[in-house]
Formats: sequence, C-alpha cells, structure tokens
Amino acid sequence: MAYDYAKLVGRITEKYGSQATFSTAMGLSERSLSLKLNGKTGFKQPEISKACNLLELEHTDISLYFFTLKVQ
Repeated sequence: MAYDYAKLVGRITEKYGSQATFSTAMGLSERSLSLKLNGKTGFKQPEISKACNLLELEHTDISLYFFTLKVQ
C-alpha cells in the first residue's frame, strides 16, 4: 500500500520553505525524511504528532496528509 504525500510536501514547503529546514525541526536527517516522503520507510506515531504541531495541522487532518492512498 503506497501513500501519496503530495499534500504534506506542499505544506512543508509552505511553512518551512524546504524539506531540509523541516527535517532539522523534526530532528531527522534529510535522508530519513526523504525516505519517509518517498514511501521507503513509514512515519512513526510520535513523528506524525510532531509534524502536525510543527506544520500547524489539526489532528483531524492527519488522514489527509499522512494516509491518502496513491492512485494506481
């Protein structure tokens, strides 16, 4: 099952300007964030919660940003 993180990437760019800046705020390496956004590794629950806080997302929007399935 592959997830579409396009909306999440857009929000990261909107709020932080780059994935590099956001990865620093998250306490992740750029590589780790890249692997997550490209579906190679998954987001852990604490990471999702922290990202929501940093990106000023409502917890009710988690499914839109983290669990939207890619259309095949």
